[in-house]
Amino acid sequence: MSEVILDTENELTEELSQEEINGLKKVRMDKLEELKATGKNPFEITTFDVTQKCKQAKADYEALEAALKEEFGDDEQGYKEKLEASYVTVRMAGRIMSWRDMGKANFIDIRDFTDRIQVYVRMNDIGEENFADFKKWDIGDIVGVEGFVFRTRRGEISLHAKKITLLTKSLLPLPEKWHGLKDQDTRYRQRYTDLICNPEVKDTFVKRSKIISCIRRYLDDKGFMEVETPMLVANAGGAAARPFDTHYNALDEDVKLRISLELYLKRLIVGGLERVYEIGRVFRNEGVDARHNPEFTLMELYQAYTDYEGMMRLTEDMFKTLAMEVCGTYEIPYGEYIIDLGKPFERMTMIEAVKKYTGVDFATVSTDEEAKALAKEHHVEFEARHKKGDILSLFFEEFVEEHLIQPTFITDHPIEISPLTKKKPGDENYVERFELFINTWEMCNAYSELNDPIDQRERFIAQEELLKQGDDEANRIDEDFLRALEIGMPPTGGIGYGIDRLVMLLTNSPAIRDVLLFPTMKTLDK
Repeated sequence: MSEVILDTENELTEELSQEEINGLKKVRMDKLEELKATGKNPFEITTFDVTQKCKQAKADYEALEAALKEEFGDDEQGYKEKLEASYVTVRMAGRIMSWRDMGKANFIDIRDFTDRIQVYVRMNDIGEENFADFKKWDIGDIVGVEGFVFRTRRGEISLHAKKITLLTKSLLPLPEKWHGLKDQDTRYRQRYTDLICNPEVKDTFVKRSKIISCIRRYLDDKGFMEVETPMLVANAGGAAARPFDTHYNALDEDVKLRISLELYLKRLIVGGLERVYEIGRVFRNEGVDARHNPEFTLMELYQAYTDYEGMMRLTEDMFKTLAMEVCGTYEIPYGEYIIDLGKPFERMTMIEAVKKYTGVDFATVSTDEEAKALAKEHHVEFEARHKKGDILSLFFEEFVEEHLIQPTFITDHPIEISPLTKKKPGDENYVERFELFINTWEMCNAYSELNDPIDQRERFIAQEELLKQGDDEANRIDEDFLRALEIGMPPTGGIGYGIDRLVMLLTNSPAIRDVLLFPTMKTLDK
């Protein structure tokens, strides 16, 4: 009999009208009611003992074939007899992804977390009544199969079903194929469907998990301790960002969602926990674009008795370790570039970088007025409150970042944009800070941490003045943090990494939404 492919739902569901989708759903709902009426409600099944996953089943079968071929050589008959005698019963489960109807014998493809496998379902094996039930099932249903693994005459490793059970009835049809950018918003909103239809999406998030596990292992091996700090805070400091405000009813107090992990982790350094890190969500009330999501994953670590030079060494070594363990190479493809994490990372001060790409040497600029005149000359927008250091930073953002493709440490930032950082000895206009740039992106931000409580209070007061001038991203005075510094914090190096951007880089993902399972989306009108 010629093969017939079931394609009654071959159209993309997102191209169907809501009326058509409702019609398909009603057909499936009717099937579910029939199952319930005959005492076969799949939603009453609570467990299925899976003994084998698709990927491992195929690998084990290939290994068995190879071992028997080596054992029997040219004895084809002996090989076949031993192969059939080696069949063992396995139990596998997955979602039906395709269906080929050949009358009394059907082939379906099922997919589990690891892979897909073809299943051969024959009426003579599972019984006429069960086969009749089976033929009423749909693509998208989740089934459990008991049988043995074999290779078909066409050469495909498959599962020969001896028993098949409907475990979950799918009430909405799946897309036959997903069309990338055309349906990007739908993919983000319905990540569950995206994961089912696009195995490469699942691979991205598997790699994300591996990256975070590797980071934890790397830091744990270096004696760092993972901790957790509050998400709801009275004072959202530690970064230049606008927080989300909320209200704590039980205490009748306004609180904020944290924008950083910094100030609480430093308190722990004061308390004697000399190496700490946290990987957690932070929240910034800002726009959404290819590299920004208001809710994202940040990792910060703090190490006593080191400085920003120590943080540079740790960062370079950790990035190289991640590249090799996660990707198996130091040469990471991203878009049109190959990012080489194997070579020593380049280093430039912010002044050197601006001079290299603009010809403007801020080392010769002595006043705020000179800096503003240069900004006007180069069409760099600034605000009246900005000082020389702010203008330098604006030049860097406007003219330098776009050139920083290969790993580059930009060091020695102006004090105006670094309220929590130690001053450079001998030059109080600049601080011991660096940012790592790769593919034009800021990948991390690190300091020699300011531990002078007197200086820190003065910096906070300056930040409060910026708030009054309209800078809603400025820090507020944090009296408890200042109290901790007055107890005494040892010399400390600290750093923050954007985990999502790191995952984007190592998975060659074009947008942050591609590495967030559930990115922030505007609510659709109901």
